[in-house]
Order: sequence, then structure tokens, then C-alpha cells
Amino acid sequence: MKSYDFALLESYQRLVYKIAKMLDICVEDGWATPAKQTKVQRFKPNSTVVDSEYILNTYERNIQISELPSNIAPIFIELIQAGLPKSITLRVHKHEEEFEKIRYVPDLELKELKTQLDTLGGPVKKK
Repeated sequence: MKSYDFALLESYQRLVYKIAKMLDICVEDGWATPAKQTKVQRFKPNSTVVDSEYILNTYERNIQISELPSNIAPIFIELIQAGLPKSITLRVHKHEEEFEKIRYVPDLELKELKTQLDTLGGPVKKK
């Protein structure tokens, strides 16, 4: 689920959880990914002069469902689509390993400290 409206997205995610719980669907996991910023520029008519500039944040929430019965899947999808606000985009797909990588924010400071430690000879191991 993706949206520019954070509060609406959070509210819709709660609704999807409630619908899944009501239908006895196993929600294995749910997570948020870091917001993505998009810079949008509006130009003056017939020129390259920037009239206004906006930074749009795109928020994403993911819900991982396991063992969804085939007889309940169409009902579940129809119910969550019925309550889908216009500003939220919904995508239903099979879970892949690349989604796990996107999920975590890299700690750049920790990576830098680890490389410094390696250049100094690595950690001291006690016997």
C-alpha cells in the first residue's frame, strides 16, 4: 500500500488487519518502509523558470499474509478494495526476498565504524 497521506495510510492498514482478523486470515508480518521523497517542480508557462517547487513524501506499508485459502482470497481482496481510499494504491503480490532487503534501513555510521575497525587490524579476540 502506498500513499502521500501518512495518517490515511495508517488508518487503512488497521482496516486491512481488522478484515483479515475477521476472516481468520493469518497475518504473518507487517512493516513500513522508509518514506521516499520526490521533488516536483512547476514551471512558468512557456519557460524554464521554476514557478514553485514541492517535496512529496511517498509512504509505504506492507502486510504479509501466509496460507491464504483460495476460497477466502477473492472475498478478502474484494473487501479491502471496497474500503480503499482514492489516494492509496494497493498491490497484491507474492512475497519475494527483495522485499526483505528494502525493509531495513542501512546504518551507515555502523558500516563506517566496521570498515575503520577492519583497516586497523580487526577486532581483538580473547582466548
